[in-house]
Amino acid sequence: MSKTIRNLLFDLGGVIMDIERERCVEALTALGMEGANEMLGLYVQSGPFLKLEEGEMTPHEFCDEVRSRIPGGGGDVTDEQVQAALNAFLIGIPEHRLVELRMLRKDFGIYLLSNTNPIMYYSKIAECFRAEGLEMSDYFDGRVTSFESHLAKPSREIFEYAIEHLGIKPEETLFIDDSQKNLDSAAEVGFETALVVPGSEFIDAIGEWMG
Repeated sequence: MSKTIRNLLFDLGGVIMDIERERCVEALTALGMEGANEMLGLYVQSGPFLKLEEGEMTPHEFCDEVRSRIPGGGGDVTDEQVQAALNAFLIGIPEHRLVELRMLRKDFGIYLLSNTNPIMYYSKIAECFRAEGLEMSDYFDGRVTSFESHLAKPSREIFEYAIEHLGIKPEETLFIDDSQKNLDSAAEVGFETALVVPGSEFIDAIGEWMG
């Protein structure tokens, strides 16, 4: 393994956690929402979902926005139903990836940089990280989320924020993501990068980069 890399900075969805955008679109559409497909991008979000992910909209405000896009106002649709539909985006984390994170942490600083939102982060995501009886904090030395930083990938600013907030040097850090656009932004500020292609494992992308 390269002696110059001391840290591994992970994306979450599509890298550590399996996701399926279509499940979320279908769940929101089943509630009667119009335009769910346009709002929910696989790599880039828009509208109220982007505001939720950037911390510019509260979970309740997001639920109100979803209801406003339901013909008739969606008055009988609860916040809990909207949040459950949003969580349909997340499939889960195979336990072997949690084991791999713990093993990698013996040799590297392990960090998270994720475009996510408080609805998912404090419910389904936190739950999935408890599969081994541990908490998310047991897998990472530090975390940066879009909703807490009010920044989102692929902006250069969130990578600069991560450098300062996590106290890491980009030239000593390998950033692992499933979006080439995000990797390109990370590379602009000096990170080494590794792409996780659909159907592959992050451990393979790391191994390929390390040679």
